[in-house]
Amino acid sequence: MNSNLLSPKNIAKIAILAALSAILMQFRTPLPFAPNFIDFDVAEVPALIGGFAMGPIPGLIIVALKIFIKFLISGTSTAFIGELSNLVVNGSLVVVAAVYYKRNRTFKGAIISMILAVLTMATVATLSNYFIMFPLYANVYGIELEGLVQMGAQVNPLVSDYKTLMLFTIVPFNLLKGIVTSLITTLLYPRISPILKK
Repeated sequence: MNSNLLSPKNIAKIAILAALSAILMQFRTPLPFAPNFIDFDVAEVPALIGGFAMGPIPGLIIVALKIFIKFLISGTSTAFIGELSNLVVNGSLVVVAAVYYKRNRTFKGAIISMILAVLTMATVATLSNYFIMFPLYANVYGIELEGLVQMGAQVNPLVSDYKTLMLFTIVPFNLLKGIVTSLITTLLYPRISPILKK
């Protein structure tokens, strides 16, 4: 690991961005096509900015610290399954974007990095939820997957089974979240990056 990562300046930057991310995580809103246990936020904007400015490892640390701070403030309502999913899915967004941008530090590189990251995020979210997170959640809480499907079907008429739950809630949710997060990052990063690079 690059020793510069653990410099006092970088640790301070990571801590500040993680705190901002945790604050943004408190401002959640449901989406009309997704069940109420899936909330929309833009908490990954500071992590993306940190990843672009300092690299993929600091970006991932910011995501992890955000989750830890949220746990300290409000605990967990999902037996840590939601927190694990958050780390895996949002971590994939930040790491992919930061890795590509690190090698292509141009405006075009930033745009391509976020396109790749959003597509990766949606894919990781769908596969991890389909095979791991939703079955684990159902097992821990003693409910059938069909119960989760019904929750989705109540708000989204396109949901009729487990696969359509993924296709018409998880995929669009993560595409939308990734796109909005990327657009905000694109607007803010040029203004904030000179401060972070000092």
